[in-house]
Amino acid sequence: MPEALRADARHNHDQLLTAARAAFAEHGTEASLRDIARRAGVGIGTLYRHFPTREALLQALMRDRFDGLARRAADLLAEPSPREALATWLAEVAAGSATYRGLPESVMAALRDEESELHASCAAMRAAGSQLLERAQARGGVRHDVTTEELLAIAAGMAWAGEQSPGRPELARRLLSLAMTGISLTEDPPTRAC
Repeated sequence: MPEALRADARHNHDQLLTAARAAFAEHGTEASLRDIARRAGVGIGTLYRHFPTREALLQALMRDRFDGLARRAADLLAEPSPREALATWLAEVAAGSATYRGLPESVMAALRDEESELHASCAAMRAAGSQLLERAQARGGVRHDVTTEELLAIAAGMAWAGEQSPGRPELARRLLSLAMTGISLTEDPPTRAC
């Protein structure tokens, strides 16, 4: 393949991912593929050459997102406050989680399939998040019984709550603050009511 053609194909691929990300954020995972192609400035045939199915497009987006979150977690390891680094990462996980609600079963199956690229990207993202969590726990900023799976569940809950109250952008910040308070170590643990 000539170099110019490869560059053009790469450009179309990237444009399609950018357009799909925006369309799925606005309309969910059932957004129109024709609209995505139009937004990317290509024909529907070009979309199908790059992504033969909606599931292939979703998998590419999710793989890109998981890889980005893994890189972001690695970058945040250099931050001076492990607790704040973890909070930043958790907020970024939650911010993107709502986009992928209603995933088709085939995409969910790829997430569960240990041989798939999507599963590998998800596992790498979780491992990177675990490093942030372990660092915060080691420095005494986060309870030692908190797990990465629980953090991801918190992020999913924050994303869901944000969907239920779309006109309240401060809600995400408030929920993050409450979540971080809940997982943080404090000198005086709360007393339980009888």
